[in-house]
Amino acid sequence: MPKLNPIPAAEFTRNFGRYRMLAQKSVVPVTSHGQITGYFVAADEFEEFERYRAQRQSFATRDLPSDTMAALATTTMDPRHRHLDDLMDDQ
Repeated sequence: MPKLNPIPAAEFTRNFGRYRMLAQKSVVPVTSHGQITGYFVAADEFEEFERYRAQRQSFATRDLPSDTMAALATTTMDPRHRHLDDLMDDQ
């Protein structure tokens, strides 16, 4: 899916029909004062997102199967994120 450059809100409003058609092929980022404030997407893409969001579940780690807990206990963080270890040292 091609990525569109952000569109200023005034341009989006003036040419809504054009961006409505483009949203069928790609997400249209909309800006206000140089900051992205929203995305215009096709209806089916939004509906898919809503289905995904409705299926999300949260759970307590104590409810995880023991093999999953064991796998988590042996994982390591990507070296690019070592700077985050300093945040844990302050605890």
